[in-house]
Amino acid sequence: MGVTPTTRIASAPEPKRVSILGSTGSVGTNTIDLLERNPGAYVVEALTANRNVSLLASQARNLNARFAAVADPDSYQDLKNELSGTSIEIGAGPEAIVEAAARDSEWVMASIVGAAGLRPTLEAVRRGATIGLANKECLVSAGDIFVKEVTACNATLIPVDSEHSAIYQVFDFEQSKSVQRIILTASGGPFREFTLDQMKDVTPAQAVAHPNWDMGAKISVDSATMMNKGLELIEAYHLFPVSESMVEILVHPQSVIHSMVDYIDGSVLAQLGTPDMRTPIAYALAWPERMAAPAPRLDLGEIGNLTFEAPDPVRFPALRLAREALQQGGSAPTILNAANEVAVGHFLDGKIAYLDIARVVEETLNKVVSSPLSALEDVAEADENARRHADDIC
Repeated sequence: MGVTPTTRIASAPEPKRVSILGSTGSVGTNTIDLLERNPGAYVVEALTANRNVSLLASQARNLNARFAAVADPDSYQDLKNELSGTSIEIGAGPEAIVEAAARDSEWVMASIVGAAGLRPTLEAVRRGATIGLANKECLVSAGDIFVKEVTACNATLIPVDSEHSAIYQVFDFEQSKSVQRIILTASGGPFREFTLDQMKDVTPAQAVAHPNWDMGAKISVDSATMMNKGLELIEAYHLFPVSESMVEILVHPQSVIHSMVDYIDGSVLAQLGTPDMRTPIAYALAWPERMAAPAPRLDLGEIGNLTFEAPDPVRFPALRLAREALQQGGSAPTILNAANEVAVGHFLDGKIAYLDIARVVEETLNKVVSSPLSALEDVAEADENARRHADDIC
């Protein structure tokens, strides 16, 4: 008597469990947009915010998150009230953000802006998670320490910055010795064609109005001063097996070519796309596969021309300061980053002029002595020292 064959039905893949550190910022909200467009593909373990309680609570309810945390401890009661009647666990304060990172998720978006993102991101690294890295300071302030932890804990690091994502997608890691240089492209920001005299009168409102990208205030100011590109130079050094001298910066106002890798045979590989952060976020979220993203399709025929120019070191001294800090090593990049955060904050508050941002950073680098970094405590000490000096200068 024969056996009737049965049809095996392939089971649907298990949803990926994700956490978003910094869910209410630009990168976080774009990540959530992708999650909401793919119902059933992801389960949200934890969401965190700095102090935007109402948006955090709305996100947590909509995505049925298991845990929501706000960095501001004074916002605990507000978050509790917002999530009353749900089963969502809540927390407040810096330790609650670290707890969110420690919770069991396969993939973590690290998008907390500033040095505050370092400790929680390291917590996720230490449990071997896949990290979508959108926080620059992890690699700028503590690059050697952070990369060692990633390697030791067998974590996976997928860059989310559009430039580093572009390089990651076209960099041949198996033949890294065939790479001659990597080229980070920069939009040039809103003041690319301004003279120094014009820059003297730049207002915070002008500085946050980026011509191509929708970003938060601090990152937009960094783009205007081109400090963001200096920070990305330091990041690239830690992300890819290249020397500092192999990383070049090229101004590309259209923001279509997001970065390039130049190989020894003369081939230059580039990743292109419309300026929409959901493209690199989608790449990191779905890695090692790809997922559909709603970014506008690239139409080179409509664009017509792509232009390039070398950055002006006189009008944009932040590039020189970042490269010098990387060359110096030790805590110099930590000092650079901390001083820049302080200076940008004072500029946004109307307390210093736009051109003073780079001056404050340079003076802080000259006053604070760089020292070796061997532990997070060293990073914290260098960061605090630099902030104090930068604050005094401002």
